[in-house]
Amino acid sequence: MKPLTLLILAMLHVCYSTPSDSLLFKNGNALNGEIKSMNRGVLVLETDYSDSDFKIKWADIQYIATVSEFLVTLSDETKYYGTIKSSSESTVNITIINNKKIECGINDIVFLKPLEKELSDRISASIDVGFSLTKARNLHQLSSRSSVGYEARKWLTEATFNSLYSRQDDIEPTERTEGSLDFRYVLPRGWYSVATISLLSNTEQQLDLRMNAQIGQGRYIIRTNRFYWGAKLGVNRNSESYTSATEDRDSWEAHVGTELNLYDVGDFSLHINLIAYPGLTQRGRLRSDMNLDFKYDLPYDFYIKFGGTLNYDNQPAEDASQSDYVVQSGLGWEW
Repeated sequence: MKPLTLLILAMLHVCYSTPSDSLLFKNGNALNGEIKSMNRGVLVLETDYSDSDFKIKWADIQYIATVSEFLVTLSDETKYYGTIKSSSESTVNITIINNKKIECGINDIVFLKPLEKELSDRISASIDVGFSLTKARNLHQLSSRSSVGYEARKWLTEATFNSLYSRQDDIEPTERTEGSLDFRYVLPRGWYSVATISLLSNTEQQLDLRMNAQIGQGRYIIRTNRFYWGAKLGVNRNSESYTSATEDRDSWEAHVGTELNLYDVGDFSLHINLIAYPGLTQRGRLRSDMNLDFKYDLPYDFYIKFGGTLNYDNQPAEDASQSDYVVQSGLGWEW
């Protein structure tokens, strides 16, 4: 370790009477505080001298020393519980039970979560709203998307609710409402078990209500501080009722999905999720759902989001469209 680095860190510990986590950046700046989390290449640090938390790129950190214990996840999905201290500019030691030290590259760390967290630190939420008004045909469109999540040591859950209402002259109003409740249990080596319940009502496809209940297994195939890519496989129970004369349907389906999230692109992030539902009891039927979200982060936890959803069904209700898509944009806030 360079003498200047040691001197700066020694001064930081002298200046602050209470134990705290220490960071030294590649540009020579340093900070002391409490590390709240590190995910998707961004570390969140709380300090006593700032009203808002610092958000720091993990790639900009040269030295780290923590007094707090963390759940540490590496790029190969190995997990450790312990404190972290740099041993060189490119490597760190993770001190685990019985003071055993595990050495790894600092860039191999892709996720940090304090072991002891307050309830408010375990909860995340976001909401965004969009509105458009077009003179042609007197088009009015209002859309909203929201989510709330909770994360424990071994499991996490998230609820989402999205709605769209569109009205214009000489055309029937379009309404689309969807919600979901997702539960994931974390397993070793990047695996997880998943259970999801989702609801959809959509006038374009004459769906009064579609309810899906699915279980399966998933895995993060690649996970770094720049992006992650994962896949999942399972079974789904599909129950549908329609606004048309089509009879209600109940069937079993397989579900095969993949997910890509790019987040080390400055203030931009991109999330793509694709799921296919080949029929098991209803032979020849194939459904699919695709979601794409492009987000630009603004100060004070605000953001601008542009996204789209595409639903496809090769055996839709009578006189209904095989596909339906929604393009939404809005201003949002996340916590």
